[in-house]
Amino acid sequence: MVSQEDQPPADRTDRALIAYVQQELSAPAEAIAGYVEILLEEAEKGAPHEFREDLGKIQIASRALGALIASLMGPIRDRDDTADPEADRRRLRHDLRTPINAIKGYGEMLREDAAALKDARAFVDDLDQLLAEASRFLERIDGLVDFSSADDALSTGNALDPAKVAHRLVASVQPIAQGEADSLAALPSRILVVDDNASNRDLLKRRLERQGHFVTLAENGIAALALVREAAFDLILLDLLMPDISGFDVLVTLKGDSFLRDIPVIMISALNELDSIVRCIEAGADDYLAKPFDPVLLRARIGASLEKKHLRDREREASAALLVEKERSEQLLLNILPAPIVARLKSGETVIADHLDDVTILFADFVGFTEISSKLTAPDLVGVLGRVFSAFDALALKFGVEKIKTIGDSYMAACGLFGAREDHAQAVADLALAMIDALEALNAELPMHIEIRIGINSGEVVAGVIGAHKFIYDIWGDSVNVASRLESTGLPGCIQVSKATRDRLSPHFLLEERGSLEVKGKGLMETFLLVGRK
Repeated sequence: MVSQEDQPPADRTDRALIAYVQQELSAPAEAIAGYVEILLEEAEKGAPHEFREDLGKIQIASRALGALIASLMGPIRDRDDTADPEADRRRLRHDLRTPINAIKGYGEMLREDAAALKDARAFVDDLDQLLAEASRFLERIDGLVDFSSADDALSTGNALDPAKVAHRLVASVQPIAQGEADSLAALPSRILVVDDNASNRDLLKRRLERQGHFVTLAENGIAALALVREAAFDLILLDLLMPDISGFDVLVTLKGDSFLRDIPVIMISALNELDSIVRCIEAGADDYLAKPFDPVLLRARIGASLEKKHLRDREREASAALLVEKERSEQLLLNILPAPIVARLKSGETVIADHLDDVTILFADFVGFTEISSKLTAPDLVGVLGRVFSAFDALALKFGVEKIKTIGDSYMAACGLFGAREDHAQAVADLALAMIDALEALNAELPMHIEIRIGINSGEVVAGVIGAHKFIYDIWGDSVNVASRLESTGLPGCIQVSKATRDRLSPHFLLEERGSLEVKGKGLMETFLLVGRK
């Protein structure tokens, strides 16, 4: 309930009441006009002449009704204390009833005549609709015309429904308080004002700077386009009519530029025609303000546009940060798993287990690691392992060999796991030779001399991802075990390979026969030492 203290000013109450009455009456009046048009079209197809004549009279009455409703937005109620409100209500009721009575009267006569005709069912149905709307209109007249007694009714608590509705409307749409309006554009923003009129530019600049914004002025469209390419702006107030290049052309240029299109633009113009407004909005303008400006409306529109701009900026920043985090996560995942496996997991594959017929596997291990580790501090030990394994990682990447994992001081790699690669044994051999050379070079910098043994074997393996937490890509099978045995039975600083690997390398590499060697789980095996490329 609206208290006396909360009641809005009388002039705003008048406008709200009138707008409410006009809205309630407009709907049936427009429906009546629509049915009249339809009936006239049907009558033109061969209805009796008197039908067209009476429909013409109904149309005249409908237009008079529409004009009367439109006039309600004018000053129909004089608040002079000497005026007679009851006389005003009687006159308005009379004025509204006159055309609607004509519509009902002619309409009812037409319906009686049309009902007697064959093949006039559709015509009669439309007449029924017209008469129903006319009856609805009459009902609303009596319910709405007493709006002028709203003030008295509210004061006594017996307000009529229209008055209550209108007062609630007025009370709920109060003018924006100064502090509230300023909060919409609380962030100081960079605004470009483009207007060929110096007074308008100065006026806008002073108003906007009072709100804490930083304002730049441009006297024409060419200067404006140059400025937006030199500096960032949060909002552009753009005059529509300018002599050199129109504001509309500037707007189209801005919205066609991928670097400028996100700057919100409010068009300003004395041209307040619907076509101009629609054209600018369709071209990408955020809003349209007609001159002369209402300061409160100007502040509200600018505040709304700036708020949307700042919101978009925050969304863009959040998206960029999210993208960086996503790339970081993917890079971390690529450090753990091979790229093809990451791609399969991202595509939704949940179980990855492959049988591969021909793969070459490498194992490398430090010689005397236990003794080495006992002579180094923990930081030095980790530092040595980090430098050596990092060098091996770079070489594996260079030769296209997949590092599988490190286990303590052991390094495991393989080639031929992804896609058809006929030279997988050669790639692993190149890697092994490079590892020996790299470690020799590193020894000049490491706190103690280090040697490694390397074992290589070729054959079939099973490969897959295991674990749901801290998962790992690994390979298994007899070929893997043999490669490990070849490393453990090898010689310091040497690369020991199986016959299967030798057969793949012999055309391009130098190999020396080492002889038969007892390999755990395999018995005697013929082994070879890889010494270089041919």
